Amino acid sequence: MFVLVEMVDTVRIPPWNFQRQLNEAVAEELNKKLANKVVYNVGLCICLYDITKLEDSYIFPGDGASHTKVHFRYVVFHPFFDEILVGKIKYCSQEGVHVTMGFFDDILIPPESLQQPAKFISDEAEQVWLWEYETDEGAHDLYMDQGEEIRFRVTDEVFVDTSPTGPATTKTDTLAQPGQLTAAPPPEDSGEKKEAPYTLIGTICEPGLGLLSWWNS
Repeated sequence: MFVLVEMVDTVRIPPWNFQRQLNEAVAEELNKKLANKVVYNVGLCICLYDITKLEDSYIFPGDGASHTKVHFRYVVFHPFFDEILVGKIKYCSQEGVHVTMGFFDDILIPPESLQQPAKFISDEAEQVWLWEYETDEGAHDLYMDQGEEIRFRVTDEVFVDTSPTGPATTKTDTLAQPGQLTAAPPPEDSGEKKEAPYTLIGTICEPGLGLLSWWNS
């Protein structure tokens, strides 16, 4: 679930931190920059583990801060495929069951990976998936309620590059003539759903739901 990743970065130390030990100042700046951030194709950064090498520090013209190239190891949340994890149901939607581990929320179990037969119920009160659990006495509906503990196996991961991009350009069929007004481009939809930079895709493990152990007790 957690791995050590070797990284290299140039750390800027402002002048007011020169009185501190270099290792302490560098560690603080690295955690400010990386902690709780997703690094593309690496994972969710948790905290600094150790500093393995400090190269020479330089002060560049026009900047009173020091710049030091640092080799370090960082603790990263990056589960391997087929690893079994335990989380809690955050909410349900037509996309599937959304799971949280407390410090990481972008976990999705799609409908085809739920225990079958499964059915999605949506009304004014709530949206919930249920598993029609078959017993000798007949079928029983086991609801996947919010906050229920769940065991799942990691089957895939999705990284999305969320780096800022330049303004979009619009293409016109004809060039505007001198003095001719052109229509303004339509405003962007501010309610557009943002993609998560790192998402885990999983499947429910048997028995999968705390409800099942409760039912059999």
